[in-house]
Amino acid sequence: MTRRIRLGEFPGGVLEINAYDDPTDSHSGVYLESRHADHRAQRGAEMQYRPTAIGYLRTDVSGIARFHDESQIRTLATRLGYDFADMIVYDPKFGRPPVARLKAQATRLAAEAVIIPGPEHFESGRIPPSLVEKLDVITVTPETTYARRATPPSPELPQRTVTGT
Repeated sequence: MTRRIRLGEFPGGVLEINAYDDPTDSHSGVYLESRHADHRAQRGAEMQYRPTAIGYLRTDVSGIARFHDESQIRTLATRLGYDFADMIVYDPKFGRPPVARLKAQATRLAAEAVIIPGPEHFESGRIPPSLVEKLDVITVTPETTYARRATPPSPELPQRTVTGT
């Protein structure tokens, strides 16, 4: 029986391919084994957390530039270090509330940010404060971040009072 081994390294692991050639054995063939490599830890690099981002755009605003806008959103997410998870495309002819769907998808994916081509993709060209309460909102043009931690409390919410102990 002849055994041939091939090793292929990829980010995060090693792929080992074992080929067994035995003319007398009916079970000869190729067997794959995948092992996680600790080579990054040996070189001093550690696995880092990448926050999740989703994209959002309106078809009536993007028009024929829709795919360009999607590409710009993905590029910005990568450049800012986000793990891009989903693109939410809103078409007003379906009449579903876009911000509610956006919030629901962000919650489901545990997203930290939503990236949009520009503020004009929201009604009246303003970023909804209720969205900024849940997520960081990043615009491609102009490149601006509306950080949820920097947002003052919404006036609709009752003020909290602190009682002494």
